[in-house]
Amino acid sequence: MRLLTIGSVAFDNIETPFGKAEGIVGGAATFIAHSASKFGTQVNLCAVIGEDFPQSEIDELVAAGTNIDGLERVKGEKSFSWTGKYHLDMNTRDTIATDLNVLANFDPTLPEHYRDSEYVMLGNLTPTVQLSVLNQLKSPKFVAMDTMNFWIEIALEDLKKVFERVDMLMINDQEARLITGEYSLRKAARIIQALGPKFLIIKKGEHGAMLFHGERMFFCPALPLEDIFDPTGAGDSFAGGFMGYLARTNDLSWENLKRALVYGSCVASFSVEKFGVERIKQLTRREIDNRMMEFFALIQFDAAHHLK
Repeated sequence: MRLLTIGSVAFDNIETPFGKAEGIVGGAATFIAHSASKFGTQVNLCAVIGEDFPQSEIDELVAAGTNIDGLERVKGEKSFSWTGKYHLDMNTRDTIATDLNVLANFDPTLPEHYRDSEYVMLGNLTPTVQLSVLNQLKSPKFVAMDTMNFWIEIALEDLKKVFERVDMLMINDQEARLITGEYSLRKAARIIQALGPKFLIIKKGEHGAMLFHGERMFFCPALPLEDIFDPTGAGDSFAGGFMGYLARTNDLSWENLKRALVYGSCVASFSVEKFGVERIKQLTRREIDNRMMEFFALIQFDAAHHLK
């Protein structure tokens, strides 16, 4: 099955307590495409870049199995760029600069052969752009979306229009509480599902991720890591791993969604090991499968032996 992803292909300038990197390749769509491709999924990429974006990075996306017919390069313009600094806990960060550049006027027109993509991952962009993409699709089988506190605070009504059109929302715990005003994530999940998304993933950073569908709930812990260099692309790598596995298996059962959640968490755990998208580009399926066994060891236990 084909996965359409729309988002940013960008440059990041990152400073963490463990190092600093400038002008590295990032962006939601970049992480999603590289992560999803690890499962042999055909990725249709829709994004915009400036004249400054290196062709070698585009060639690597293509080599990984990404279709770039929907990638627009604007001559004479610069690519989107984000500069941020992480605190010691690596969960909080300060945005130093956001240079929209070509992203400021991004109004995507999907190539005709993109419009019948079965699976869709709407990366973190303005709600109006997300709606525009939805209006160009024919009959997708499963649509997931990401958003952030910025859009929740200034464009919640537009976001709710997108919520009505998607199957799954992926957000973090702070965003879930911001949308609903509820501290309890279980209560927040019920409110958000009533807005449209049948499925909801609430990410909790180093504390794992939760999957909700109706009254059903599943939790996957994050794998404790010795070294974390850059968490910037972890959420998008998670989304790419989740949707890549889901599209590859073409199975929307509850059990398979739970497996996809663990695979997404697994891919995200690799993403933080290096700055930018480099670790994901180097990642092999064997490494994913080996680390999956570590995840299974975290969450498996014999329920037959219980206290009487």
